[in-house]
Amino acid sequence: MDEVVKIVNDIKAGNIKPIYFLMGEEPYYIDKLTEFMEANLLAEEEKGFNQTILYGRDVTIEDVVSTAKRYPMMAERQVVIVREAQELVRTIDKLESYAENPMPTTVLIFAYKYKTLDKRKKVTKVLGKNGLVYESKKLYENQVGDWLKRVLAGKKLNIEPKASAMLVDFLGTDLSKIANELDKLAIILPQGSIITPEVIEENIGFSKDFNVFELRKAIGEKNQKKAYQIAKYFADNPKDNPLIVTVGQTFGFFIQLLKYHGLKDKNPKNVASALGINPFFVKEYDVAVKNYPMKKVSAVVATLRDIDVKSKGVGASSLGNGDLMKEMLAKIFS
Repeated sequence: MDEVVKIVNDIKAGNIKPIYFLMGEEPYYIDKLTEFMEANLLAEEEKGFNQTILYGRDVTIEDVVSTAKRYPMMAERQVVIVREAQELVRTIDKLESYAENPMPTTVLIFAYKYKTLDKRKKVTKVLGKNGLVYESKKLYENQVGDWLKRVLAGKKLNIEPKASAMLVDFLGTDLSKIANELDKLAIILPQGSIITPEVIEENIGFSKDFNVFELRKAIGEKNQKKAYQIAKYFADNPKDNPLIVTVGQTFGFFIQLLKYHGLKDKNPKNVASALGINPFFVKEYDVAVKNYPMKKVSAVVATLRDIDVKSKGVGASSLGNGDLMKEMLAKIFS
């Protein structure tokens, strides 16, 4: 995010590169930077003649270069944006010649999503030398919470740790999806509000009581009644609670417990860092570690691998998702 801020600030200060190659697995910042440049590199009255939007699936590198070599009309520069530029992956090396000597009156922007250039290739090195290459990396799950706080701080909102965990559990690490939901909340909530699990449930539709986060907590506490209630809710609402996701999240929880058992320093701060969790949740892991000794955790991990295979239709064609959930819980609690 710091690199994104620097790019934006440099552009605002007039330090504009002739080429911006925005690439990477996480499309959120690629889209945001592209939108910012589209909105701010030219005055509104200049855009009609001097801003061109191309799409990778519809053009060749030769088309892009030909467009970039044009001169601006009654303006200091022209802007050429190539959206979905990853469609040009097979011929992207042909950009090398233009990148060696880019037009000083053109700003050429590539939105190259879900892929990256090989950093060893000459085209990548030339783009970095004469322009700017930015890689937007996918965030790990334990990094999304901090990202959430920063985004919400900009909207003058805050969020409770449990509410943050709910969003990550249900939306994963897709920043675009999460940002869309945060935008909705920013419209509804007054500045200074704190986003709680109740707010998430009321406005986004996730149940604060029946979700993977609460299932893992119930399993950790060995609260069988609550765990089976959640399992039934999941079975009744399979579209919103895919079994594969539930098994994967539960598997991840027990892998964290394995790591916890192996820690020499069980100071809460060290535990939170080692497991990649918010310190707020360390107490829940303390309870789970006491309820599940190392040997039992290893057995549960093996069980979850077996359930995962069955959830994908291997060797369990006669069992529905609800039955597999019950089998999973029965073996965990046995």
